[in-house]
Amino acid sequence: MQKIMMLVNGFWLVSIYVVVSLLLVVIGLAVGYLVFKRQYEKAGKSAAKLIEDAKKVAEENRKASLIEFKQETFKLKQESEKEIRNLKQETEREIKEKRRATAELEQKLSQREERLDNRMSNLDKREENLNQKEQKIEQRKNDLDKQYSKAEELIEAQNKKLLEISGLSVEDAKKIIIERVEEDMAMEVAQIIKDAEEKAKLEVNRKAQCLLANAIQQYAGEIVSETTVSVVPLPNDEMKGRIIGREGRNIRAIEASTGVDIIIDDTPEAVVLSSFDPIRREIARRTMETLIADGRIQPSRIEELVNKFKKELDVELRETGEKAVFDTGIGKVHPEIVKLIGRLKFRTSYGQNALAHSLEVAFLAGKMAAEIGANEMLARRAGLLHDIGKAVDHEMEGSHVDIGIELANRFRENPVVIDAIASHHGDNEPTSFISQLVVAADTMSAARPGARSESIENYIKRLSKLEEICNEFKGVDKAYAIQAGREIRILVKPDEINDVEAHKLARDIRMKVEGNVNYPGTIKVTVIRETRVHEIAK
Repeated sequence: MQKIMMLVNGFWLVSIYVVVSLLLVVIGLAVGYLVFKRQYEKAGKSAAKLIEDAKKVAEENRKASLIEFKQETFKLKQESEKEIRNLKQETEREIKEKRRATAELEQKLSQREERLDNRMSNLDKREENLNQKEQKIEQRKNDLDKQYSKAEELIEAQNKKLLEISGLSVEDAKKIIIERVEEDMAMEVAQIIKDAEEKAKLEVNRKAQCLLANAIQQYAGEIVSETTVSVVPLPNDEMKGRIIGREGRNIRAIEASTGVDIIIDDTPEAVVLSSFDPIRREIARRTMETLIADGRIQPSRIEELVNKFKKELDVELRETGEKAVFDTGIGKVHPEIVKLIGRLKFRTSYGQNALAHSLEVAFLAGKMAAEIGANEMLARRAGLLHDIGKAVDHEMEGSHVDIGIELANRFRENPVVIDAIASHHGDNEPTSFISQLVVAADTMSAARPGARSESIENYIKRLSKLEEICNEFKGVDKAYAIQAGREIRILVKPDEINDVEAHKLARDIRMKVEGNVNYPGTIKVTVIRETRVHEIAK
């Protein structure tokens, strides 16, 4: 019973607890609903206000955006209009330039058309004149043909009458006439020939003298005498020390590169260049003048200038040859022959310039040929080329006559020219009349007063002989006779000659010079072996 009561009490407690809980839940729901409703109404009012504010802000933003858009649109419109104006101006300018160019082109075309029209008009006039002349010529030809026909008819009629009168045929009449003429003229012809021979013998010497005198008078050539020294002026005497250089390096470099003897003595403000070879002397002179002008005197600069002027001189030789060919008017000449003619400018014979001598012979032979009615151009050609072997006689074996014949045959010269070269020293008998004229002209050019000097020729031959002896030895690169022939300076190839062989070479050259050359005093033999190493820094 007690347990039952406890159960009943527990049940009621539970029921009360449940009911109270439900009531509390219902009250909570009611209170929550009321609170929610109030909050909802309040939120609704806030939302409405927010929406209203948002609408206002949106409206303001829309208006601001619209204003900004209008401003941007206006700005873009202005920029577009400005760009359009610029493009329009540029287009108009290009159109104007094209119109101007087109106008100029049209004007040029118009002028050209006008010139062409004038030319066509002139051609039409010339054609019309030619047609008229052709018609006149044709008319004259017809008239001549008619006259020739009439003449033939008259001759035939006269021949018929003569045959009828004489009773002889044409062949018989011709034979009789020829026999009578031969009989009558035989004695007269013989007498005329005899008288002509006697008169020719009497007049030949006088005419020959007159011919030579006229040729000499008509040719007014310059008399040129070559020397063996050149004087280079100096701005002051201090320049002599710079030319010599430290321990004589500069002057040795100049002498070794050019083969010219540099004489520096007490002569004020001057340096003397001495060499028997005019080409070397000219190269040394130009080098020295350039060094003095720019003030940079050093071995490398000297070598550079020497190589430069050697190239320039080669060009000048060709130009000199071309000028000689043009002045003589001998026509087309092989380029190698032209260069050899230019080299004659730096060749002397007994002190007489070889080129000047050849020009004299060419003009004299041409004048004499013109006097007697021979080929004047061929005579000038033979005269200009008669000593062509002298241009390379120090490089080739044989006399200048033999060398000249070989060169003329090699370059297919006229046989008359070859004959003149072969016979101008009497080695061969001339086979043409022009060759005889060249011999006479050569004699006149060499025989005029002051033309040649025997002493200078012997001096030059001796120096040339010294260099030839040195160049015969193996390993020799260059050889120069300097100090008026008192010293020979030999440059050897360092890859072929060592130091020991250089001493032997000097002794061998000395012995050969002693056995082959006659000379006063002594000759110093100097062998130079130089090795150069080049590197380029990049």
